[in-house]
Amino acid sequence: MTSHLPPLPPPPTPLDERDRARKSSRRTLPGWAKIAGLFVGVMLLFPIGSLGKALVAANNLTLAERTAEWMRDNDLGGVLNRVEAFWFSRKQPKAGGDPSRAIEAIDIGDTEIADPSSAIVAHLPKPTNVPVPEGVTPVQNEGIWLPVGPVVGGAQAMYTTQVRPDSIHTSILDGLVWMDPKLLRFAVHPGTQEPGGKWAVPSQVPMNGRLSLVAAFNGGFRMQDALGGFYLDGITHTPLRDGAASLVVYNDGVATVGKWGRDFTMSPEIKSVRQNLDLIVDNGGGLPKAGGNLPSDGSANPGVPAEGLDNNANGAWGDTLGNKVLVWRSAVCVTGSGALIYGYGSGLGARSLAELLLRAGCVRAMELDINPAWTTFNFYAATAFNDPASVRGTKLLPESEKSGNRYLSNDSRDFVAVFTRPL
Repeated sequence: MTSHLPPLPPPPTPLDERDRARKSSRRTLPGWAKIAGLFVGVMLLFPIGSLGKALVAANNLTLAERTAEWMRDNDLGGVLNRVEAFWFSRKQPKAGGDPSRAIEAIDIGDTEIADPSSAIVAHLPKPTNVPVPEGVTPVQNEGIWLPVGPVVGGAQAMYTTQVRPDSIHTSILDGLVWMDPKLLRFAVHPGTQEPGGKWAVPSQVPMNGRLSLVAAFNGGFRMQDALGGFYLDGITHTPLRDGAASLVVYNDGVATVGKWGRDFTMSPEIKSVRQNLDLIVDNGGGLPKAGGNLPSDGSANPGVPAEGLDNNANGAWGDTLGNKVLVWRSAVCVTGSGALIYGYGSGLGARSLAELLLRAGCVRAMELDINPAWTTFNFYAATAFNDPASVRGTKLLPESEKSGNRYLSNDSRDFVAVFTRPL
């Protein structure tokens, strides 16, 4: 007799058994594991949301720069420092070779030929040329101060030159700018993120100041890494530290560099103080206030590299990259005559940066920001007569990363603007 019962199913395969076991384990997942998984998921939403906000914030930073800033804001600066140190230590500049470009005078518009003998205002004498490193054959115009920018009252207010950083990395040209505080006035501007807080001073050069704007350059490290403070217009954002390297600007616009607590203390004459690490060049004091000349009797000491600079004694020069990794670095200094000099470029460690400024005649110097994203020196001039909206920037070093028009729109970092003095 024929059976109408359905055939029995085949016996389960090992694969089916494993599948049922997985399903069973999922159905019987303990309650604590579900709660833990939910907690981890929720916790991950916070950094992801925070990073997302940082990546879409309205500022002038690139995606990589936004990510790096977010990491420093969220206690990941140590991780970022190690990553940067690893990256840059394997991207060190080559030894030897010649520069790939010539050193030419920077043309930022119509300029007069200054005749110092006919100047109608007090001014500093033209600086002496910068010696090249020992054993290096100079290329054309290397170390020779060339005039740049407008003449003020018959005298040249700025000169610029370029030199090799040392006798090894001979394909690199680093830039220097000499500025006369008797003919120029300086002003610190806060950035939208650094130093933080709300300020009456804008985060860009305002339109009503652009016709007298001749230059601008970057400030120092982020305040959490600067080992110092920030003061502007009677407001202390971060407490000033005794012993810190300090760029001091007075109410009359004169700027100078020194050690806080030794060369300067707070007074009503001071408009702003930007501190960053410790001095990299020092002369033990002796430079008068407001950029005056050093004593003519020889009682003031010449500048020398700071003690402990090579091994970053007591962490005086920060944790970022260390002092021996060669990267883009910047600095500002004061000479024996009271002139202000800005220097920057690639292939620089803390020691070679100090020696670059010593060759330029500096007696006290402080490092500013580092890395190509943050080091900037631009010259500015109007391209249409008496039209502030036509002002455009020109980079001191053509290979520097940021635009020549940096500081004509809101910038995330603090900076220093340089203006001609009214006669």
